[in-house]
Amino acid sequence: MPTVLTSAQSRFLRGQAHGLKALLQTGAKGLTPAFLTELDAVLEQHELVKVKVGGDERDARLALIDELAAKTDSALVQRIGHVAVLYRPSKDHRQIVLPRK
Repeated sequence: MPTVLTSAQSRFLRGQAHGLKALLQTGAKGLTPAFLTELDAVLEQHELVKVKVGGDERDARLALIDELAAKTDSALVQRIGHVAVLYRPSKDHRQIVLPRK
């Protein structure tokens, strides 16, 4: 089940993600099972992740970002150009405490 965020929670997470560097980058092969496995592990460890998405066509990038969020059951916090910010609470050790409203 995908994570759903309120506008206040999205705003909080955008602030938290501001200083982060992109940890993963999609390659020419797109979303491979290995990439999705790695992204799943990174989301479990960090909860909030920046991903750099390759491609020149804007619509293809947007579709790829939506597919990333859907396949990892994460929430899309923000997308700017080639960079998407994804959030998924950790199952074992939550580090980020979201505001209630």
